[in-house]
Amino acid sequence: MGIISSNKSIGSVTSINCNGELQVSIGITAAPDIESHPTDIVLLLDRSGSMEGQPLADMKSAVGTFINIIASSTGGAPDEIGSGSHIGIVSFADTAVPNTGLITSVADLNAAVASLTAGGLTNHGEAFEEAITLLSASTNNKVIIMFTDGETTTGPNPSPIAATARNAGITIYCIGLVGSTGINVNALNDWATDPDITHVAVAPTSAELDQLFADLAANIAVPGATNVVINEAINPDFIITSTPSASVGNIGLLTANSFQWTISELGATATQSAIVTFTIQHIAFTTGTKLINASISYTDDQGNVVSFADPSVFVNCVPTIPADVCPTPIDIPIDGCDDFVEFNAGDLELEDTGRILQLDVNLLNVCPGKRVALAVVLTELDANDVPQPLGMKTFLLPAHTLPTCSDVLVTCIRFILPGNGETLCEERTVRAQFFAHYIDNDFRCCQQI
Repeated sequence: MGIISSNKSIGSVTSINCNGELQVSIGITAAPDIESHPTDIVLLLDRSGSMEGQPLADMKSAVGTFINIIASSTGGAPDEIGSGSHIGIVSFADTAVPNTGLITSVADLNAAVASLTAGGLTNHGEAFEEAITLLSASTNNKVIIMFTDGETTTGPNPSPIAATARNAGITIYCIGLVGSTGINVNALNDWATDPDITHVAVAPTSAELDQLFADLAANIAVPGATNVVINEAINPDFIITSTPSASVGNIGLLTANSFQWTISELGATATQSAIVTFTIQHIAFTTGTKLINASISYTDDQGNVVSFADPSVFVNCVPTIPADVCPTPIDIPIDGCDDFVEFNAGDLELEDTGRILQLDVNLLNVCPGKRVALAVVLTELDANDVPQPLGMKTFLLPAHTLPTCSDVLVTCIRFILPGNGETLCEERTVRAQFFAHYIDNDFRCCQQI
């Protein structure tokens, strides 16, 4: 069967803060040659009311692609599934119906799929029961492929029924479609064989179903996979912060953003999964939806064609504006054998004397395209708790370009606090007052007629 599933995932995370972290998982599952290891496959096909129209049409096309790839890879007679393997069709809505038994006729399978019409609720539990019944007499490898576009709305709880199937040695794959009612990915993960990342795939639109079903069937003509090499490079806005951990094979870090995963043999004698997990951290300062991948490639000796999901995450970076800039440093050369160095640092204006107070302030809900005037007034309580002036600063803050009103962090507002003869160990009470308003506005005086 070769590589029968592959995926890349960041779980259910949809957004992170600017310097946030994510756990990334990459997984593949390989299985032996279907010609020498006959397999009986039951396709559970959702025909509930939410599948009406284009989703049903795209599902039929995708299932037809799957059936034809299986047939062409098993070496049987024309229009037949060979080598002792079979496919069965079970469709479900309010109830589940076995549209075929475990058969080999491609024409009969395609005809059963073409006859499906949409309508009714969604009964996943009964669908699993019908699949178990179909596979009960089989002595081949057993596989269930559950396709659905919604949550369970009628019938028995599918979770314990799927668990019974897995305990009986049946491998379960789940393909979900984000339909009009939404998809419960947690339920798919619960029903499918572990690991989830290689046994669960979700299509955002029905147009992508053909590729998902084709990927599942495309590599079944070759035995397992040997000398697997996966090169992973993440978006340069992120860095890898934990050494990737692989359940099978070896990891070699290439850069702070990339690594190579090698596996000598996978799924040569039985279905086998491999997964690698690692943590990444966002290091850029820009807000927006960002792809996790820069690139990912796969090769093996069998020529398996493998694709991986391309997850993305929204990164929220609060705009940061440094108010004061640090002085330019002076380079002081020191030779390796010098134990005494004398260097003339040039002229310095006396401005940073005494203590230095550095303030940050977060301006809330600043609208895009509007500059802000910011003032900071500093006072200090004297021995009689009377405020004495220490200084004032004003700033012109540039407008930000985010699509909505956002917080703006103003950093590095520095004040010099004269010592007044006190030692550094003496306590001082300093007060800061902040004032801010927009500069830009669309006000115009009324013109006299």
